[in-house]
Amino acid sequence: MEKDHLNRKLAVILHADVVSSTSLVQQNETLAHERIQSVFHNFSETIKAYGGITRELRGDALLAEFERASDAVPAALAFQVINGELNSKLDDNIQPQLRIGISLGEVIIADNTITGAGVVLAQRLEQLAEPGGAVVQGSVSETIPARMPFAFDSLGDQVLKGFDQPVRAFAVKLQPGEELPEPEVSTTPQKADSTTLQIPDKPSIAVLPFTNMSNDPEQEYLADGITEDIITNLSRFRDFFVIASNSSFVYKGKAVNVQSVSRELGVRYILEGSVQKSKEQVRITAQLIDGSTGSHLWAERYQRHVEDIFALQDEVVELIVGSLASGYGGRLRKAWQRRGSENLEAFDCFMRGIDLFDNFTKEDTDSARELFEEAIRLDPNYGKAYAKLAWTYVLDATLGWSDNYEDSMAKGQEAATRGVEHEDEESWVHWVLGACHVLALRHDLGLAELERAVELNPNDADVLADVGYYYSYAGQAEDGVKFAYQAMRLNPHYPEYYLLQLGQILFDARKYEEAIEKIERSRDVETVLSCLYLAASQAAIGNMDEAKGAIRRTLKHDPEATIEKWTLPRVCPYRNSEDVEHLSINLRKAGLAK
Repeated sequence: MEKDHLNRKLAVILHADVVSSTSLVQQNETLAHERIQSVFHNFSETIKAYGGITRELRGDALLAEFERASDAVPAALAFQVINGELNSKLDDNIQPQLRIGISLGEVIIADNTITGAGVVLAQRLEQLAEPGGAVVQGSVSETIPARMPFAFDSLGDQVLKGFDQPVRAFAVKLQPGEELPEPEVSTTPQKADSTTLQIPDKPSIAVLPFTNMSNDPEQEYLADGITEDIITNLSRFRDFFVIASNSSFVYKGKAVNVQSVSRELGVRYILEGSVQKSKEQVRITAQLIDGSTGSHLWAERYQRHVEDIFALQDEVVELIVGSLASGYGGRLRKAWQRRGSENLEAFDCFMRGIDLFDNFTKEDTDSARELFEEAIRLDPNYGKAYAKLAWTYVLDATLGWSDNYEDSMAKGQEAATRGVEHEDEESWVHWVLGACHVLALRHDLGLAELERAVELNPNDADVLADVGYYYSYAGQAEDGVKFAYQAMRLNPHYPEYYLLQLGQILFDARKYEEAIEKIERSRDVETVLSCLYLAASQAAIGNMDEAKGAIRRTLKHDPEATIEKWTLPRVCPYRNSEDVEHLSINLRKAGLAK
């Protein structure tokens, strides 16, 4: 990693985690996710008020940085009070509570991600906290001025995983009868870290989810589909920096402060809008805002026949391009070319298929396949539909949902190949075709397709994340690391599987401590492979107790796991035999049976 992408410093780190998030999701998945996102939005606002910076927000965990412990501790306690009051008003059991850990230590800021011993220690301390409580490192308690009304209850010297020496820990509370300190606002603006979410030196934009203004809630997918299409079409411009839809949709259904969103996502411009469909008419409003000032660059309202919705989306994109790239807009407009279906029925089928596909179950994937096939019947040139149809077969094969691995992979490759034949300019079909080739050990063909996917859409974070993953299998782990971090920058609210894949890539790159930190942070989406790569990484640096613990976790997922079973080419499609041997040797050290 180049030195100018690496920054070490001493910082106060806050890590928060939702208590029993799995149980909450099992009660009501949609409601639980909405409330967890709301909790983290509220916490981020509290953190900002106390001078902190929310560095990462994913799944059921939050990571923040402060310059002073005297800001971090009151921010944590203030939020716990606020959250407790909000939960007390709920009449069901879906009441997200947080545990919070606060540490003081050295961190590394590299490629827009914060890592290091300070981060890991905050995670370990958080696990000691009671629901709704906070635990701090001894050195944190020592830096708090005596005038501040906090009580520190000693938890003694704690032996924490990954640390050679015991760590003094304290549960921190507000003293009885005292009031929480107000934020101490600095008289000078806080300087943002230049290596974290720095505004790119090219037009940068986030498209927030368009609001469904129709009376029919079933039209929600239409508003989401329009948002996705605008993001996709903007992403094709290499001269733009476009935030991924995963991160944009974090703000769905929320009243947002545009300038805060601009800072959180690290972009200059924000597009907001709404959609209203009634009978044969559709109305779209859109406004482009400069996030640095909050001023509106333009606001437009369009009303057309529903069949003209795609042309309408084109107008919105061209207006954005003209506004943000006036210096070289002619070149960009020449490059602009709408891709996707112009058939509204096909678009409808595709979007309903996406809703099911994203549920990630065999039953919903089967139903999604039927909708993608119908979309292709309605529009035989619909590249994205071919791509998603191919992915349904790839998932069947790789997740063990199919009784015939070879047949499912062959069907996936056939659908991807047809997609390339019908719409060669669609990034997604090259993405899935590249994946099929790599999984079949045709690495050179796979990398060529993946490079083409990135060329066509250099801003698609999910594509970049997978490109990094497959590059690693092809023996180019260092390049894979770069792609993975680029994906995380484009998608600041990235899904946790990004971390799992990055952990595996880092192991392949022989960066074991970084691999451990990434995989440990993605425990909520734990898989057999994540446990195996964690075990191998721990064994590689001699942490044998931790390595054996990871093997025990592996066997809970697959009691019949062996080295031979989990290093087969269909599971680990490495190009180089030394990479397979590298994994096998360390799994053997960790105690996995041959």
